[in-house]
This record gives sequence, structure tokens and C-alpha cells, in this order.
Amino acid sequence: MSFGDLWMIYNEETTLSFVERNGTQFIVDGRPFYFNGWNSYWMMDHAVDESTKPRIRAMLQAGAKMGFTVCRTWAFNDGGYNALQLSPGRFDEEVFRALDHVIAEARQNGIRLILSLVNNLQAYGGKTQYIKWAWEEGVGLSSSNDSFFYDPSIRHYFKTYVETVLKRRNTYTGIQYRDDPTIFAWELINEPRCTSDASGDTLEDWIEEMSTFIKLIDNKHLLTVGLEGFYGPKNPKRSTVNPEFWAADLGSDFIRNSKISTVDFASVHIYPDHCTHNQDFGYQLKFASKWMLRHIEDGDKELKKPVMFTEFGLSTENKGFNPSQRDKFYEVILDIIYKSAKRNESGAGTLVWQFWVEGMEEFNDDFGIVPWKRPSTYKLFSEQSCRLARIQGVLPSQKEHLNKLCSQRW
Repeated sequence: MSFGDLWMIYNEETTLSFVERNGTQFIVDGRPFYFNGWNSYWMMDHAVDESTKPRIRAMLQAGAKMGFTVCRTWAFNDGGYNALQLSPGRFDEEVFRALDHVIAEARQNGIRLILSLVNNLQAYGGKTQYIKWAWEEGVGLSSSNDSFFYDPSIRHYFKTYVETVLKRRNTYTGIQYRDDPTIFAWELINEPRCTSDASGDTLEDWIEEMSTFIKLIDNKHLLTVGLEGFYGPKNPKRSTVNPEFWAADLGSDFIRNSKISTVDFASVHIYPDHCTHNQDFGYQLKFASKWMLRHIEDGDKELKKPVMFTEFGLSTENKGFNPSQRDKFYEVILDIIYKSAKRNESGAGTLVWQFWVEGMEEFNDDFGIVPWKRPSTYKLFSEQSCRLARIQGVLPSQKEHLNKLCSQRW
């Protein structure tokens, strides 16, 4: 089968339109769009090998059957095994085709993707790999990981990477990434921190430069930073909303970073068991609720932009953990978004961390689940999809699955 035949197959089956923004709401086909979704960071990596490639379709089909409409995944792997970027500006075509495959499969299943472009953490290369490359080429200014944000050579490396990804033509669909509505949005960096400059100026400059650069290449897609949601040292909420004092000294600020004009929506992560020393489950639930409500309030009143909760999870390693606690935690998160949707507020959707399929145990962390393995969890997320559909209507790509899903008696 030729690539031309593949393009015909992928282009005929599913039609998606771009996600847009109108004030504090996402818009699809002229209507507000509140969503239920998940993280599967591993998709590109597993699409490289023919033996693991079927996991992509299995996961996307399962998500669609649960009424999910959005998935967040990595569009980076810098250096190391199955690297997309082998060295600055040098790419592995086989891995790029794996990313093509992920996007094409998402399109077929009516799932929109949020694609993250680099990691603040070391996994899959991240800032550390960029600093290593700069030192190997003899152009690095500093051995500090934070030099990723201010070293001119590294900024150039990253811009080259971003431009290559945005202008990539998908070998399955024939569509350039920057023209593909399957992509919901670009995320600049997963969980950015710049602890060497707690004032936040270094990270703010980097966000402004990189978001402007992306918008010059691609003005069709939305863009977010990838923040965890912490308030910086000059924000009064550092002492009333932040989990603990250290959170104000990470070089990021939820309000300041999200206000940038080239940033279309704000992102927040919810890990009450990891960001506070208080291990009382009741306290963690209250913290998660307050954390969400204050950020939604910021979206409505100060940012006037949508707020997306792009990661949330509860660890299996917590003392006395049992799965029913996790279900209760999920329920709190999903209820707040449901109420936000009912009130047309800025809380736009959630992406649970993380889903995987059977046979991937070695890739799981202490947050991951196979959702269909636990009926109560499957029910929670499926009901959320139905509740949101009753408020906003059903997207054409959802009709078949939601008709079956929402007619069930749970």
C-alpha cells in the first residue's frame, strides 16, 4: 500500500475541526468544549517497535469508548533509546514516523492530542540532554540545568527542534503538524522550574520568546506552558494556596506565566500526596478541591483564559493506600469540572495521570492504571463523559461511542 493510499484512508474516516478559544472557554464547531481525558506519555516510544505498536490503537480505542476526547502525550525523546532527536537538529526518521502514527491513530478515533515539546525532568532527555549537547559541542555557558532557559546556543537548539516538529508532514495523513486539527495544543515544557532564579524573570523571558516563536510558525493551534500551578514569590496566594513554602521558589508563577498574550490557556497539576507532607487523606481531598477552585477563579477573574488540569493522580505508595481512596480522589476532581461546565466557568477539563494497557507493567509508575481493570474507576470516568455530553452536546466524532456508553445502566 502506498503512502497515497494511506492518506486517503486516514483523511476520509474522521473529520475534526480546530479547537479555538473564546475568553475563558474552549470552542469546537462554535460550541463550548469541556472535556474528559487522560495522559499516555509513552505512545511515540511504543509506536517505534512493531511488537508494541498495537498498544497505541488499543489505548486510543479504549479512551474513545469511555467518551474521552483528549489525550496528552510526549512529542519529544532527546538522546538515548528510541530518540526522536539524536543530536541538535538531527532526527531519527523511524521515530518520527512513530509520532506520525500516533497522530493518525488519534485522528481515526476522534481523539485530540496535547503534544508536549520537552521535559523539565531528565526522563526522555529533557533539559539535561540539551545541556549535555551544548557542552559536547563546546558552546555551553554553564553546567546548570537551568542554562536551558538562558543559554543562546541551547535556545537555538530548541527552536530548531520545535520548527522541525511543527513543519513535519505526517507520512500517514499527508498533513503538516501545524495544519492538523487532531492536535489540540502544543505544550512548551512539562513542569518547568528554574530554581536558580526564584524571581521568575528567566523562565518568563524564555516562555515569551518560545511562545512567540511557535505562533509565528503556527497560528492555528492553541499553546500552553505546561505549568504545575504554583504561585511565585510576589503573588499573595503563595501563602494561602500553595501547598508549602518551597513552592514559591521554583522560578515559576501561575498568574505571571499564564498571562503572556501568546499563551492561550493555563495548566495545573494536582498531586496532593506529593506536594505536601500532610499524609491525611481527608486533608489531601480538601487541598485538591481548594487548589482547583482557586485556579478556576483565577482563570475567570484574572487570566480570563481556560484552565486545564493536565495531570492529576494519587500514588499507590501512600501509607495505607487502597484503590477506593483513588476513586474518591478522582470523584472530587471530576465533580469540580462538571460544575465548572454547568456554570460556563474557566475550568475546562482534566487529564488523569496515567493510563496504560496490559503488558506494560515495567512502564507503569505509582499512579498508572488500566482503567477497564477496575469497574468502579471505569464507571467514574465514563459517567463524567456522559455528564459533560448532556451539558454541551455530542461531538460528531463521539456519537457512536457515547450513544452506547450513556445508554448503559451503571
